[in-house]
Amino acid sequence: MPEIKIARGYSPGSIGRVTEMHAAYYHRHWNFGLFFEAKVAIEFSEFLKRYDRSRDSFWTILVNDHVEGSIIIDGIDAENKGAHLRWFIISEGFWGQGLGKRLINNAINFCRNRTYEKIYLWTFEGLDTAKQLYEKSGFKLVENQEGSQWGIRVNEQRYECSLTTAFE
Repeated sequence: MPEIKIARGYSPGSIGRVTEMHAAYYHRHWNFGLFFEAKVAIEFSEFLKRYDRSRDSFWTILVNDHVEGSIIIDGIDAENKGAHLRWFIISEGFWGQGLGKRLINNAINFCRNRTYEKIYLWTFEGLDTAKQLYEKSGFKLVENQEGSQWGIRVNEQRYECSLTTAFE
């Protein structure tokens, strides 16, 4: 049995591994290319360089100390736009084990503890398993538009999860 744990914060190699997981999955299933991989690598690296544990969080799924999943809360603009959920991915070999739900719950609980009013994320139409997980966790589709922020044209979707009812 592999040892599976969820760890908070940076660990050596996580930038490369999270980027690799995104690049491989999205290339294989959606034909995303160099633009997308470079965007993930650059933005993820920039996030970690300005990481502030009091407002941001980063969790990885570690299987025998090897990164097999991630989720990030970027709280830099939480007061204005909401906390940004980013770079959520789990290696396909670990799907269906409840790990995605655990990561999302960690992210939501972190935001509630910081009294953030909402969490938002950008995704695109067709990621049905992720969509179901978002919706079960309280996220609602609030915007739907054609765009190319990932390097190819897709139907981009913005989801939000309101946390204000937890404080009323």
